[in-house]
Amino acid sequence: MPSPIYDLAVIGGGINGCGIARDAAGRGLSVYLCERDDLGGATSSASTKLIHGGLRYLEYYELRLVREALIEREILLRAAPHIIRPLRLILPHHEGLRPRWLLRLGLFVYDHLGGRRTLPGTRAVDLRRDPAGAALKPGLDFAFEFSDCWADDSRLVVINAIDARSRGATISPRTRCVAAERSGGTWTLTLERTDTGAPSTVSARALVNAAGPWVGDVLRHVVRADSPAPVRLVKGSHIVVPRLFEHDRAYMFQNADGRIVFAIPYERDFTLIGTTDQDFVGDPATAAAEPGEIAYLCATASEYFRAAVRPEQVVWSYSGVRPLYDDGASKAQEATRDYVLDLEAPAGQPPLLSVFGGKITTYRRLAEAALARLSGHLQMKAAWTATARLPGGDLPAGGAAALAQTVRAAHPALSEEHVRRLVGAYGTRVEMMLSDARRGDGLGRSFGADLTEAEVDHLIAEEWACTAADVLWRRSKLGLRLTAAEAATLEAWMARRRASSASGLVAGRPG
Repeated sequence: MPSPIYDLAVIGGGINGCGIARDAAGRGLSVYLCERDDLGGATSSASTKLIHGGLRYLEYYELRLVREALIEREILLRAAPHIIRPLRLILPHHEGLRPRWLLRLGLFVYDHLGGRRTLPGTRAVDLRRDPAGAALKPGLDFAFEFSDCWADDSRLVVINAIDARSRGATISPRTRCVAAERSGGTWTLTLERTDTGAPSTVSARALVNAAGPWVGDVLRHVVRADSPAPVRLVKGSHIVVPRLFEHDRAYMFQNADGRIVFAIPYERDFTLIGTTDQDFVGDPATAAAEPGEIAYLCATASEYFRAAVRPEQVVWSYSGVRPLYDDGASKAQEATRDYVLDLEAPAGQPPLLSVFGGKITTYRRLAEAALARLSGHLQMKAAWTATARLPGGDLPAGGAAALAQTVRAAHPALSEEHVRRLVGAYGTRVEMMLSDARRGDGLGRSFGADLTEAEVDHLIAEEWACTAADVLWRRSKLGLRLTAAEAATLEAWMARRRASSASGLVAGRPG
């Protein structure tokens, strides 16, 4: 039986690929998405966890990008309030760096450029009296406080994929596109399962290359394009240390080299510090925080915090490689974060759209722009995502706190902290996860922390999780809390579950 012909095939299961698949499926297109590893397994799960306009991009006159990002900030906050939350940031004034008037001007523009409606504006802070000053060194007396949002980046990828699937898209993680060729007015994709080696083919009327840092590799080796890809790979690394301050605000620190480093409350008991910017050569899958980067982040934080931050305090580090459009900028931190969509559509041939650059904040708008570029080749419905909730985001009046209270009342055996984490991960889908529990033994065995068998079963069945890393570092951040032995037990349990599954390793309902 011949394989179906999809309207659109997408290579890449990061935030841009899943966002495009979701938008396209909601416009009535038949969509196929393949990802060679886990959804959001690379750059999209290695961000600074911010939904923000990018205050520092104003210095590079990226006004269009900042405005678009500021508008998207509030759209995404409404769409997914369970995994995206308002965050206030403290920007201390540091003598000898950017002057106070320049910071004030930049924040005035930041407050007004994107039509801010719900988030509070900037205010001045006396660090000698405000609790935010207690963790900082003496002499840092003044700061500005402004708004952005915190986000669970990897869960944002997954819920976009869930929404795409609910609208008819076929989502195929752990499926590598080996070759893509134009033939008879369509693209033919030769595919291979990365876990079993099983081959397959898919045909589509249009193809999107959203492979992130591998966008150039796809052009060279899969599509076999003639011209080189204008992509610049820039690595950003982050570190996580035990909690450095007690309040719930974040810090934005200036460095003498012109870069910006954030220190953000993370997973209740930790502080996330990042990021670096350096050009990267090699396989993005091997990217890791190098000792020099860790030392740089520690030194920058120690310039501001009263207590020094040392490399031996680091409990976890991660790196992501950004596929920036190569605009010829001399420094990695100066390269544009704006996205560029390259459409290649020879007469009478199916189109290829390649995605360069972008940031997680603007993924939804990027998806709209991508489909606008393809609208001359595919018939589709109007744009729809600007007012739509993402799965789990339809919280009741009273928000996450009200939902947590309802869940706690229905499941009194669960601790308040456990319920808060589940609501913060799944939103209104939490009852779906809890309903999977067997009536005889509640949520089943515990793998450590508050991770239960019922939750892992849900992640396998509904969210394409296959390995312990999928569960511990992308669907959650419980890898910070489980011991190595507990993680190994979870991996062995999931391996047995995979081996006993008659449907193979592709978790989740078929598209």
